[in-house]
Amino acid sequence: MNQLDGTIAASIMGIGTALPSHRIEQKDVSARLAQALEHEPDSRRWAKRIFNQCGVETRYTCEPNLLEPVGSCRYLPFTQAENVPTTAERMAKYKAAAVPLGIKAARQALEDAVVSTSEITHLITVSCTGQFLPGLDVRLIQQLELSPRVNRIPLVFQGCAAGLKAVQLANSIVTSDKDATVLIVCVELCTLHFQPSAKRDDLFAASFFGDGASACVVSLSGLGRKELFRLGSGHSVLLPDCSEEMIWEVGNTGFDLYLSPQIPKLLGLHLGPEVERLLNGSDLPEIWAIHPGGRGIVDAVQKLYELSDEQVAYSRNILRDYGNLSSVTILFVLQAIRDDYRKREEASSGIALAFGPGLTAELLPFTYVPASVEEREPVNQGVI
Repeated sequence: MNQLDGTIAASIMGIGTALPSHRIEQKDVSARLAQALEHEPDSRRWAKRIFNQCGVETRYTCEPNLLEPVGSCRYLPFTQAENVPTTAERMAKYKAAAVPLGIKAARQALEDAVVSTSEITHLITVSCTGQFLPGLDVRLIQQLELSPRVNRIPLVFQGCAAGLKAVQLANSIVTSDKDATVLIVCVELCTLHFQPSAKRDDLFAASFFGDGASACVVSLSGLGRKELFRLGSGHSVLLPDCSEEMIWEVGNTGFDLYLSPQIPKLLGLHLGPEVERLLNGSDLPEIWAIHPGGRGIVDAVQKLYELSDEQVAYSRNILRDYGNLSSVTILFVLQAIRDDYRKREEASSGIALAFGPGLTAELLPFTYVPASVEEREPVNQGVI
């Protein structure tokens, strides 16, 4: 799995992340929710259990009202209907917050990759939690001073898997065009869509989603670069008979999300053959970049492949500290992996996994290549 040759391949050359300034403590929001549900004992018990067991301790939000006391928070159960934020109001908040977060993450990624804005040929923007036109892509071009002729590719309303889908697309672009340099920017403001509901489905969705942005630069690797992720040949698959297990629809008060409790079990049933197809007879990799769509998803992958706690710690730690950031999350996980592997001098093989509505699974092999290896010779990704 770690065989390296002289072929130059598409690589993630730099990563950037950004968070809103408002931090949500899980214990605090659970307490306020319990207060709001004081006359609904069954819902109160359910909410307390799911908030305590979902694997999240802190999250971040662009909406300061979510930190307000029960009497003034507009997103808690039993809020008067006329006070609940409409979809239009939520979209206005999204537009105001998404652009600066995306700009911050993009600038970090460009700096990390040591790439100038003039080198960017393609811009992929990713989001499922808000829409406006002219969109995030146009604002990024204007404020980052990218070329107005940059090829813009928005991936919208595709859920948690879309961040890794963007990396797969960038991989294809760079592999087919050696002069291409792709900037990916993902922004998700999930907390804007919390519903003032005592229903179990709504409380579950409100227990672990957070806000944030991430970005990366994908180009052909070469000599003299820093640590990077060399990308292999991945694929996407629509898992059978799962289309009703994850639903995301536009409602009058934001977007309405349904997540089936059967998702971890379904992944356990269907993921194995897809990973076998991806690895094509190779051994299981050392590094596992699992999108932590929820605690149960990480549990399912760990059990399926008998992974150590250390191998899934990156995903669990991101879920604990930031929640599920939808499409943004996979780059947070990869950044955590790189931060840890920087102290190691050997290349290591890995696999990235992300899941979204459909159910869709994105699978991508990669090799982490430290600077000490990269400076000696160009190398190919190690999963063949």
